[in-house]
Amino acid sequence: MSEIRRDWLSKTSAGTILGFTLALAISGLFARLGPGGFTTPNKYQLVMWLIAPVWLGVLSFCFLFQSGKRAWLWLGAANALAYAGLLACRHFLS
Repeated sequence: MSEIRRDWLSKTSAGTILGFTLALAISGLFARLGPGGFTTPNKYQLVMWLIAPVWLGVLSFCFLFQSGKRAWLWLGAANALAYAGLLACRHFLS
C-alpha cells in the first residue's frame, strides 16, 4: 500500500478556495463571451449551474500536482489569468 502524502491538506485547500474563484471567473467569461452575450434570457441559469462542475473538476485535478505549493501557484496563476480576462472583457466589450 502506498502511504498518504503529507501535503493533501494544502492541495485540498488550494482546490477548494482557488478552484471556487476560478470557477466563478470561468463562468463569468462564459457569460461575457458565450453566444448571445448578456442578452440571452436563460443564460443566467446556465452560468449559475456551470460553476459546480468546473469547481469539482478543478478540485479533482488539484491532486495531480506534485506538491501543495505547486497547486497553489498554478491555480493562483490560472485565477490571475482568468480575472485579467474578465477585466479585459469589461474594458473592451462594454
